[in-house]
Amino acid sequence: MSSRLTIPLATNGRRATRGFVAALAAASVLALAACGGDATADDETAADAGTTAEATSVEVEDNNGTQTINLPLESVVATDNRTFETLSDWGVELSAAAVSLMPDTIAYTQDETIIDLGNHREPDLEAVVAVAPDLIVNGQRFADYHDDFADLAPDAVILELDPREGEPFDDELRRQVTVLGEVFGHQDDAAALVADFDAAIARVQAAYSPEDTVMAVNTSGGEIGYIAPTVGRTLGPLFDMFGLTPALEVADGTDDHQGDDISVEAIADSDPDWILVMDRDAAVSADDPSYVPGAEIIEGSEALANVTAITEGNIVYMPADTYTNEGIQTYTEFLNTLADALEGDA
Repeated sequence: MSSRLTIPLATNGRRATRGFVAALAAASVLALAACGGDATADDETAADAGTTAEATSVEVEDNNGTQTINLPLESVVATDNRTFETLSDWGVELSAAAVSLMPDTIAYTQDETIIDLGNHREPDLEAVVAVAPDLIVNGQRFADYHDDFADLAPDAVILELDPREGEPFDDELRRQVTVLGEVFGHQDDAAALVADFDAAIARVQAAYSPEDTVMAVNTSGGEIGYIAPTVGRTLGPLFDMFGLTPALEVADGTDDHQGDDISVEAIADSDPDWILVMDRDAAVSADDPSYVPGAEIIEGSEALANVTAITEGNIVYMPADTYTNEGIQTYTEFLNTLADALEGDA
């Protein structure tokens, strides 16, 4: 940066001195103005560069605190069933995953390049070493293997977003997908999933009457299991979300994956207005010759033939892949189906 100023000679010494000082001051002003202009341009250039530069890391909160994830991600592993559909829909490439736990509705099951870690009962945890993961999206059935992954892949961030006990279940589903959106740069997609979920919730809230009693059940191995309000697997949290009136409350209800023991006579005696059903076997053994669909078990039961929910057709089934795909999309689909039934019965 430079500024040139020609200073005229003066015939009088004092005038010459004053002229020189004035000229020097003017030169300084011009020089400062020129510098100021350059600085502004530099700042704008830097600002523009900052808006286009890709982030080198993202900081999020999960169940274990603050997690700093370096970007871009080169190797991602996923073991949490609630996240598979989201990651697949967003086109997130996986180097390894619990493919054996995925329903065939998830595209990853057709990708032979993904190393299968197996299921949670007999996992091949050491296979994760070969893919040197930057990030492991862990949880649900694999939650107990957190420390094993930490030992086998010490450089990986282990992100866990399972719904936390004591927190509103719907808020936890929103949190999970929102955090994943931040990590993988799909904030808008995450917001859309949340909006769809919220819309489905609003429909059920508007259509359900607390005067109607509700029974939630699980079908597995040809038997009916009781899903307890609040604590029961998958459907239990809906009682709190919507203030559903239980047709029957059993002491010491659990979150057992097959539901709690209950007799069809007990269900019949409670005479629910609505029955909500998760067919567990539809997701894990539908190809087994011994598989009996939940609808056949419930609607074909002579003991339940006179139950209000049966006679009025108020039985609502969760999507077939629910047991292995319990993410926000599955709940959104089910809640819209439930809303359709409630609105049609109004």
